Amino acid sequence: MSPESMSPGSMRSAEDLNEQIRALWMRAGGSLSAEERAEYELLVVEWAAAIRGEVIEAA
Repeated sequence: MSPESMSPGSMRSAEDLNEQIRALWMRAGGSLSAEERAEYELLVVEWAAAIRGEVIEAA
């Protein structure tokens, strides 16, 4: 994942991030390279933050 796509303050929706995670797994064919694993981990962390933000916003 490129650094510019992780700019501070730009929060993508959990739904968008989930789609990106699914697309990554589809492209990888179920087995991630080291670079894909790093991208996956960043996406999951961002997804978890988005979920927390959506839960707080709903409350």
